[in-house]
Amino acid sequence: MLGTGSAFAKTYYNTNAMIYSENQTLLLDCGITAPLSLHQLGKPISDIDAVLISHIHADHIGGMEELAFRMKFNHGRKPLLFIPEPLAKPLWESSLKGGLLQDECPSLDDYFDVRLIQPDTKSELIPGLTVEPIQTAHIPNKISYSYFFNDTFFYSADMIFNSGLLQRLVDERGCTTIFHDCQLKPPGVVHTTLDELRSLPLYVQERIWLMHYDDTKPQYEGHTGVMRFVEQHERYRF
Repeated sequence: MLGTGSAFAKTYYNTNAMIYSENQTLLLDCGITAPLSLHQLGKPISDIDAVLISHIHADHIGGMEELAFRMKFNHGRKPLLFIPEPLAKPLWESSLKGGLLQDECPSLDDYFDVRLIQPDTKSELIPGLTVEPIQTAHIPNKISYSYFFNDTFFYSADMIFNSGLLQRLVDERGCTTIFHDCQLKPPGVVHTTLDELRSLPLYVQERIWLMHYDDTKPQYEGHTGVMRFVEQHERYRF
């Protein structure tokens, strides 16, 4: 985990991750703090093989400009960029174009090897890693996707609580692990709160790890029931 914090967390950085599979590295979101976190972990940015983006808030894509420029001009290559097709145009037109547009680089494809993936359809991203994008509610009229990896691991983007989805993933899809964003204090409004997650059946809670929390996290340690916190700069195996 490059970071495990909310958009405004300073202690825990933005919730972004690296996924390793068969000697390749996929960057799952690339927020403002992602390049610094990579540096602190001693992970060269040139080691990133692919990127997967969930939505266009800065804590999830704010480091993309640095990634693009360094890959192109320092390392001379274009990493794979996997993105659900409905999100591709907003990523460029509403976010990255302002900083990346140059006469010789007029599009997202000039910086990344763009691979469009389809919502609700399983795709292989790197060897040994498949994903199914699931559109989840966050901000009205802004597209956001959460991801179901290898038919076992659900990773939420920022999402409004959806108990039905979580129970279906466990009961019908065989999901064994859930990394879920968690706003520690209510009201959630555009995020899932700790109280909402604690309303789930115990067998679902047992699969949940909490991330995207704020800097008050130490006050809640030991008060999350069977749910555990995802920790910054830790590696998890599933």
